[in-house]
Amino acid sequence: MTTPVKKRTRVPVHGVLLLDKPVGLSSNDALIKAKRLFNAQKAGHTGTLDPFATGLLPLCFGEATKFSQDLLEADKTYQTVVHLGLTTTTGDTEGEVTENKPVTVTVADIQAVLEQFKGDIQQVPPMYSALKRDGKPLYEYARAGVTLEREARAVTIHMLELVSYDAPFLTLNVRCSKGTYIRVLGEDIGNALGCGAHLQALRRTQVGHLILSESITLDALNELAEEQRYPLLAPVDALLSSFPEIRLDEILAKRFLQGQRLALSKESVALPEKPGRVRVYRESDGQLLGSAQLQEYGILAPERLIATAQMS
Repeated sequence: MTTPVKKRTRVPVHGVLLLDKPVGLSSNDALIKAKRLFNAQKAGHTGTLDPFATGLLPLCFGEATKFSQDLLEADKTYQTVVHLGLTTTTGDTEGEVTENKPVTVTVADIQAVLEQFKGDIQQVPPMYSALKRDGKPLYEYARAGVTLEREARAVTIHMLELVSYDAPFLTLNVRCSKGTYIRVLGEDIGNALGCGAHLQALRRTQVGHLILSESITLDALNELAEEQRYPLLAPVDALLSSFPEIRLDEILAKRFLQGQRLALSKESVALPEKPGRVRVYRESDGQLLGSAQLQEYGILAPERLIATAQMS
């Protein structure tokens, strides 16, 4: 009789891992592998990367999952290779070729077209996407051969620069708002050039203020002993570093952690000049307490609280 394998007990892990996702792996699969390597109880990612795409995928563990929405809302930066002349069913290398046109465009043609896509633009989401219609992802309809009408959505292209052009391959750097589909951008650029296009490669290099150069691959993570992995996690407040900070004394910190709104204009607390989102710390030990909205007249309204701060 074989002895059953005893499952490892998951442990509470808190922080942010900057993962360099490999090609061919879904964001969820990458998350599962990383969660297993950290033996973590709770984890989540901050917006998907297509399986064919690589690059920065921030993963949140434990208390950091409360703030993952901030990265979903953040601007993102990519480097992409657009294959001009070839159109595919999915807009990338995973689809079947639907059209093949000659490519005769010049660098001047490309630069002129790129100008059309800078700033606020309208973009129609692709059928091969996770957007849902009647509770079902669009890609399921697409795989069944069904094409549905989709409304164009407003997105912003903050930066669109030509890195190189070696016909038929066009390399671009793009910084864009949330909700932007780089596959669609590549297709639209190809259509504007009159030859069609699909994405040959896509690599995400930045999410908000988090950068790819500080990330680690799954292979490198796997080679480390478990105790060597934990120091690689950025602290929970790495997701909030773009927001001003407020520090509270013991009494105010306790009230804040109880969810109370605080009238800080009556207290000796240094406040940011303008109302808005802030990160809140306990002054005595520097413990992050959570995020809040600083409202008019110095009113601090708790938003998301750190459960582990209660124990300090």
